[in-house]
This record gives sequence, structure tokens and C-alpha cells, in this order.
Amino acid sequence: MANPMKWANALSTRPSLEAAIKEVVERAQQSLSMPVDFGLLFISSAYASEYTRVIPLLKQYLSIPVLIGCGGGGIIGMSAQGEAQEVEQEPALMLSLAHLPDVKVCSFYIRPDDLPDLDSPPEAWVKLIGVSPQEQPQFILLSDPFSPGVNDLLKGLDFAYPDSIKVGGLASGGAMGLPSGLFYLSQEQPQASSLYREGTVGVALSGNIVLETIVAQGCRPIGPIYQVTKGEKNVLLELAAQDSNQMTTDQSPSQQPLVVLRDLIQELSEEDRQLAQNSLFIGLARDEFKQQLGHGDFLIRNLLGVDPRLGAIAIGDRVRPGQRLQFHLRDARTSAEDLELLLQDYQKKAAQATDAAGALMFSCLGRGQGLYGEPDFDSQLLRRYLKDIPLCGFFCNGEIGPVGGATFLHGYTSVFGICRAKD
Repeated sequence: MANPMKWANALSTRPSLEAAIKEVVERAQQSLSMPVDFGLLFISSAYASEYTRVIPLLKQYLSIPVLIGCGGGGIIGMSAQGEAQEVEQEPALMLSLAHLPDVKVCSFYIRPDDLPDLDSPPEAWVKLIGVSPQEQPQFILLSDPFSPGVNDLLKGLDFAYPDSIKVGGLASGGAMGLPSGLFYLSQEQPQASSLYREGTVGVALSGNIVLETIVAQGCRPIGPIYQVTKGEKNVLLELAAQDSNQMTTDQSPSQQPLVVLRDLIQELSEEDRQLAQNSLFIGLARDEFKQQLGHGDFLIRNLLGVDPRLGAIAIGDRVRPGQRLQFHLRDARTSAEDLELLLQDYQKKAAQATDAAGALMFSCLGRGQGLYGEPDFDSQLLRRYLKDIPLCGFFCNGEIGPVGGATFLHGYTSVFGICRAKD
């Protein structure tokens, strides 16, 4: 390809906001040395009191058609030495500039009140975004964590753009009670270029671009797979165990979920029993027709509480009779093994693909050094398998990525979006 796609990233840890912006602009532009089509900015909450200065300073130092960004409790990027780096609880600012030949970049800002009703036709969502589904756009979404409707937005975009990938995260880390920040800069919509405190900023990328995803939920299953035989809203009322072929039989008696869970915990090792005290989750199968369920087939959700009187368990998602589930545990070792397995699978599948040009990383605030006991773990593991790939991202209040063909808002997850030109 004569004019290939290229991403250039720069990270600054200068305590002065203006000095940090000037540094990353100079370094990223020098590294790119091509026309800039799109930019991403992730900024530490250490600068939260100065968020209003970000857009004016960017306009002063950088001319760019489209840029979106947000604040984060931690920033992920590339050091001056070209190493992946995760900066947590310290000042940091990450700028990514992209040269995207033959790619259409459509940017948007969506207020919570702009969202159509979920029973609206697809055309309402297409009008909101301004891109035809036939263009098969790839979405990057950054949202305020306190605005309502993020899940509705994801459902609506899946409805209108079923063949499109959506990745992103919720802004995080407002210091001293300050609200989070979303940044939007567009030469075509200069009146809309601003700092926003609610809603969603995003881009739809269409044309000569592919966005591939890795969604590392960091859990391992324990016990058998069960089928929901009775449930109401987000409350599990009865479960039935499946046989070795993962099919529920007429002989499988329904039991109270709390009884099932207590019996399961008794069979665990002492180490896992201790882990289950505070790191127990529910995995919901996303494919109701797939017989053999395995790694990556479950959407991980929180266990919210129990009702000993009914033997019921409340979880962080709606349930329905017939749905399959499995209990899961999470710890540092499991999270590391989960991500490495996913990276190995991706490396095998992408072996014949065009080289990746850049990667986005949206990681939960609950991961990072607090989980692994060492810095830069997820980012450096990615770079071990995808060598020399420019990486940018932040630590989120919730991560956006696909599981089983649908897009969800996750927790305790690392979502990677890997960008490359089409084969």
C-alpha cells in the first residue's frame, strides 16, 4: 500500500497542562509526519480543575479535523522510549493522531435527551449518527458515567448497525467530586467543539478500515452450566443443572440458586472458597443455540445480593427462563491467563491479516496495578503478542465491547480495539 494507515501516540506526565499538551502535540506530529485525519485525547483526572482549558489549548497547538477524548483515573500510552505505559493516580496526558487514507470519519456528540426510544425504527438511530449502515462503520464511543441511557445507546446502535463493531469506555476519576469530562473538537462543527459534562462523544469510521476486538473479562468458570428454569427481571429463582453435553434433561430437578451456590462452594478448594467471598460472578451465555459453551461465550455480570428466604440470587442483568449460566471467579492469575489466551487466539486468526496499525485499550479501574501488583501488565502483554503496535487508552468506569455478537457495558474488563486497513 503506497499510503498506509498510521497511528502516532505520545504520552506526557508533565504537571503543567499547557506543557503536557504542547509536548504530546510536538511528539505525535513528528512521529506521524503525514496529514492528520483523526485524534484521540485521554487526560488524567489530576488535571480535572483545568478541563475547561483543554479545547482552547488544543486549538492553539494543533490543527485537526476531528478529535474526541475524555478524562480518566489512569492513562495508557507510549513512553518516549516506545514502551507501553499505564500511568495511574498521577498527572498524564495521552494524544493519538491517525492518518487514515480512504477512511471516512464521522464525529458526533449525543446528549442523553437525544436518544430515540428503544421501540423506534433503525432510521431514527441512523439519523442520530449520520452514517448509513451500508457503510458498515466502526464506532469509538466515550461516555459520561453518570448520564442515563448508555445501555440504551448500545442497544440502539446494535439494532441500526448490526454488522458494526463498537468499543469505548466511560470517563472516570473526577478529582475532589468534580464531574468527569468529555472533549469534542470538529472543524466541520466548530460550534459543537467543547468540553461536555454529560452524554457521549464518538466517531464512526467507515471505508478502508477494520476494527477487531479482544474483550478480556478476566474470569474462569467453576462448577457445571445451569439453565434458568424460573427468573424475574434480574432475580434468579430456580436453576437446573445440565448434563455433560450441556443439555438440560427432564431428570434435572430445579433448585433454589442459593442452594446450588452453597453446594458448589463446598466442593471448591480452600483457596477458591476464600476467593468466592468477594470475587464471585455470574456468566450468562449469549448464544442460546450453541451447544458446547466455552471460553468467551459468557457475559460476566455482578452478583448483587441474595434472599435467603426465597433462596434467590440477584445479578446485574436481566434473566429469562431457558437462559444458561455458570458461576465464575476472578483473580490476578485468572485475569492474566484469560488475556493471554485471547491474545494467542487473536494472533492465530490474524496471522494472514494486514499488519495492525494501532490499538485502543479501555481497561477497568479495578485492573491495573491494584489487581496485578505490578504496573503496565495488560498493555505490555498486548505488545508482547502485537509487537511495536502504537497503543493508547485509559482506565474506565465501564468498558464498551462486544460479546457473542452484541455490545455490552462491562466491568473489571480490558477491551482492546485493534485497527488495520482491510485486506
